[in-house]
Amino acid sequence: MTDPSAEPSPVRLLVCDDHAVVRAGLLALLDSEPDIEVVGQAGTGEEALALAARLTPDVVLMDLQLGEGMDGVATTRRLTGGSAAPHVLVLTTYDTDADITRAIEAGATGYLLKAERPEELFAAIRAAARGRTTLSAPVASRVMANLRAPRAALTEREREILGQLARGLGNRDIARALFISEATVKTHLGRIYDKLGVDTRSGAVAAAKERRILP
Repeated sequence: MTDPSAEPSPVRLLVCDDHAVVRAGLLALLDSEPDIEVVGQAGTGEEALALAARLTPDVVLMDLQLGEGMDGVATTRRLTGGSAAPHVLVLTTYDTDADITRAIEAGATGYLLKAERPEELFAAIRAAARGRTTLSAPVASRVMANLRAPRAALTEREREILGQLARGLGNRDIARALFISEATVKTHLGRIYDKLGVDTRSGAVAAAKERRILP
């Protein structure tokens, strides 16, 4: 029988960030919280997967940009796809619509910006351990705005241009391949960026793949 007076077990936390200085700062910060135990730290997505399998953390604190190799979104998807999956709390500086959407669709429990106060971070980790969602205020505002005004679907021509982007073609080559002008390509690209919530060619391709628009 469980002793009601016993102290609850601390939240087992794995920190994943590709910057050693950031990880050190987080570990020093989290050391002040007796109910949060950092059981491991990873500098890459691949390392996070290996450590999570061995250490079975309750929560993984995940950056989105992890340098070369697997990014935070792909790592989150892998982490949350198992039967005894940890909860993933994203902690990042990126707050674009595409980043938020990709992380949430990958299975992230919460999405926090690194500008948050320490108390907000502690509370979000505890909430994530219970499976509760926490979003930074700017992130929550973006999510609500997108729910109220969902982005329009891509046209067939925009999908064709995305396919050419994925092949690495520039505007001139895309225009030649599709028998349209470069100006038309630029116009379609602007619309694609708006619909996907991105501002770069690579971001458009990544967002399209995450949403299964591209194979």
